[in-house]
Amino acid sequence: MNYELFDVIVIGSGIGGLVTATQLAAKGAKVLILERYLIPGGSAGYFQSQGYTFDVGASMIFGFGKKGTTNLLTRALEAVNVNLETIPDPVQIHYHLPNGLDLKVEQNYEKFLQNLINYFPHEAKGIRSFYNECQKVFNCLNNIELLSLEEPRYVVRVFFQNPLACLGLAKYLPQNVGDVARRYIKDPLLLKFIDIECYCWSVVPAEMTPMINAGMVFSDRHYGGVNYPQGGVGKIAQKLAEGLEKAGGQIQYQARVTKILTEQGQAIGVQLASGQVYHGKRIVSNATRWDTFEKLLPSARMPSNEKIWQQRYKKSPSFLSLHIGVKASILQANTECHHILLEDWQNMELAEGTIFVSIPTLLDPDLAPTGYHIIHAFTPAWIADWQGLTPTEYEQKKEQAAGRIIQRLEKIFPGLDAGLDYLEVGTPLTHRRFLGRTDGSYGPIPQRKLRGLLGMPFNRTAIPNLYCVGDSTFPGQGLNAVAFSGFACAHRIAVDLGL
Repeated sequence: MNYELFDVIVIGSGIGGLVTATQLAAKGAKVLILERYLIPGGSAGYFQSQGYTFDVGASMIFGFGKKGTTNLLTRALEAVNVNLETIPDPVQIHYHLPNGLDLKVEQNYEKFLQNLINYFPHEAKGIRSFYNECQKVFNCLNNIELLSLEEPRYVVRVFFQNPLACLGLAKYLPQNVGDVARRYIKDPLLLKFIDIECYCWSVVPAEMTPMINAGMVFSDRHYGGVNYPQGGVGKIAQKLAEGLEKAGGQIQYQARVTKILTEQGQAIGVQLASGQVYHGKRIVSNATRWDTFEKLLPSARMPSNEKIWQQRYKKSPSFLSLHIGVKASILQANTECHHILLEDWQNMELAEGTIFVSIPTLLDPDLAPTGYHIIHAFTPAWIADWQGLTPTEYEQKKEQAAGRIIQRLEKIFPGLDAGLDYLEVGTPLTHRRFLGRTDGSYGPIPQRKLRGLLGMPFNRTAIPNLYCVGDSTFPGQGLNAVAFSGFACAHRIAVDLGL
């Protein structure tokens, strides 16, 4: 063979791809990441403009805790000997909801429960029972090393080390949050609150959200807490990329993979838009499953289990994002970093229904010029609504949408419009262009109610030597969840390569 052969080639440098690559490089594998953009991170990337450093996606970060096993971002960085300072956020979310429900989710668990019970005193017992059940799920997860469930020896070892935790998780795998919540709670408004608690990270209501994921999110915010990386979310990917190179791996930017190469049905390499070909013993796609099986491989030959997956899951919406620079004086002294605004429960899942807000400069002022704050506001949007427009129509539509969002945000931040210093609007087309994600989608969501996490595929695919990682694999969306998929994928490949 006269060509260079890598042990593992990873397509895309989202957090799932980076964790897979760094874990394998740390074990001595020869790893190459191919990234289409100029910097790593994908949805966890950043951009800079006029003295501001903006996070591309959400700023609410789990996985940086100091104890247990669910602190996957901490562990991923440690594996390649890099470290990142983080800033704790004492409140996960400040909800501004219909029916006068104005509530902060404090890191202190008892304080949060009390805040909620104050609104629903008649449901005090149900509130405690439901959130305690979430804690049980989390304690099971936090007692075992989170690696690949596709690796039988690991599953057996973990079971014998901690049989009760494993049996606990097995019990919750087929369950959704809505079913568990309704066992304890009757008040329809409180059930709506549980819906938005799920929706704010799963983009579906409680009855479609797996209990395992909720157990992680609803409990880790009170355990490891929400911690913001100093310098912005983009630092996580930068540090992992740095760690990868320290460990002997390679990352190449502006390297857009257009094709996964196969021979006798097995994945053997990739081809770039430039025509350049790389060969690898194992290929990992950190692209979405739609991009992987419809664009990088011939869609006519899609494996039957991928067709079944596509019948179970659909693309979630994308987002309309407002990256705002604003005078610091418009924010009141006790403003929290993260907010969710919804005026009508009927609109929760609609385009422009729920508005998510992050103000990372409240935690790290260095991300904006002195005397200014960043407000990142984003709301679901569908790509179909933004296609077929002339450049002028597109700009007008962006301006109108931004005007509507800012007007609504004025309720929480009076004077926002007058205090604007900078405004950049991103649409689903922007997300598709820069992140290379089909329709700019945030990730897969169930087409209909499924049995918890059981429908989510693991990392191996029907094509030998091809693996998937990221939010279209178990356990789904969110930075800590895709880090989990990276640990699992790397573990499965390490066993397959005999590392």
